[in-house]
Amino acid sequence: MDQQDVTNELAKPGAQELLQSSNLLRLAYDGVDGSPRVIPIGFHWDGARIFVCTATVAPKVKALQKNPRVAVTIDTEAFPPHLLLIRGTAQVEIVDGVPDEFLKASSKGGVPPEQWDGWLAGVQALYKQMARISITPEWAKFMDFETSAPEAVMKLASEAGRA
Repeated sequence: MDQQDVTNELAKPGAQELLQSSNLLRLAYDGVDGSPRVIPIGFHWDGARIFVCTATVAPKVKALQKNPRVAVTIDTEAFPPHLLLIRGTAQVEIVDGVPDEFLKASSKGGVPPEQWDGWLAGVQALYKQMARISITPEWAKFMDFETSAPEAVMKLASEAGRA
């Protein structure tokens, strides 16, 4: 998939809704031992990259430094499901303090406004440094199961005369 196709897929209204949502992102990567991992994590989308932040000692930091290839899913629980699949490359940067992207991700619904100041003080006291992980999309697919679905399902529907 070329970059323009990725940009077009991510620009779809449903994809944008998911990228701006407070839903957790599911990040898939290979652990240092080579076995697959999937974790739910808050995220921030800046219009070009996805950011997730974590402790510098989190296992995913070493794993992504060793192998930066990742897959991401953001989806809904409602029927029909809407989902955004992304594959890309992660870049890990160790930064002093708490990155803005972590705060933006946390403000999307995880921390009630009346608890923000106390939560922020606790986070700033805990993290002297954080790993800021940026994910550059290299492949993307949005599906709403109304106008788009997995290719295998579309093929079956076509063969059954339903598409």
